[in-house]
Amino acid sequence: MNTTELKRDGAPKKIGASIEISPKQALESADLPGLFPAGVRVYITDIGTDPTATLVKAAKRVHDLGYKPVPHFASRRLTSRTALEDRIIASTQDAGVTDILVIGGGLERPAGEFSSTMEVLETGFLDKYGITHVGIAGHPEGSPDFSEEVAVEALRLKKSFGERTGARVRIVTQFGFDGEKFVDWAEGLRTHGIDLPVHLGVAGPAKITTLVKYAAMCGVGNSLDFFKKRTRSLATLATSHSPESVVGPIENHVLENPGSAIKQVHVFPFGGIKNASRWLTERGSWDATAVSQRSTG
Repeated sequence: MNTTELKRDGAPKKIGASIEISPKQALESADLPGLFPAGVRVYITDIGTDPTATLVKAAKRVHDLGYKPVPHFASRRLTSRTALEDRIIASTQDAGVTDILVIGGGLERPAGEFSSTMEVLETGFLDKYGITHVGIAGHPEGSPDFSEEVAVEALRLKKSFGERTGARVRIVTQFGFDGEKFVDWAEGLRTHGIDLPVHLGVAGPAKITTLVKYAAMCGVGNSLDFFKKRTRSLATLATSHSPESVVGPIENHVLENPGSAIKQVHVFPFGGIKNASRWLTERGSWDATAVSQRSTG
């Protein structure tokens, strides 16, 4: 997405978005049909508790509803090359998947043969079975599992993978609460030779207590400290959080910088998918997403 795609009749538009849901929501939510624009990326989480059959069925329902399913593949949770290949075959052939997010998976010890995202990418299975778009993880606040130097080198290797294979690789980040810091991180990647498109993670509307819980679970400590300072008092913990304080600086930067690495936001709907979709509709992000889908496919 570029600045011209964020405007209509000369008036500024909003930054586009994707959204994340659980396999259970994908399979069972009665709210899902028609909730998002046709073709929008809907990421499907994998925390290691659902079998391949369930994950594929979840992706198929998302696909059949007219959205673009983007299943997570958590590298360190995968048990074997055969299991990976079988899951990719089922995802592409049964659920129409052409786009996935490959992440580390967070386990201290790998469950099987893969200890890193690059090992999954280098199997050749994605290209073999028609995966054309690949999301990879970005960590604007760093990670407790590896240094910044290691993270930068990993992103370089994944960029190289895209150049060698023709896969369209993008960076999708963890959520946070400091929009300006996230912008600085995304734009700073170019100084390391990394010019991949970036989708910045943001938390959708939710109670502040809910966000504090998820932030602690997901290890976004620096951003959590920033968020707590902004809430200022314990009384505010009972209120709801508007994502505008995070999205606003990101959006303004993109509108003012046509060459920005930041292409859209990726929404974590901790307050529910209906609330997140209502917020994105009201602010115009779904409209911007639809324009981008028509313009870029």
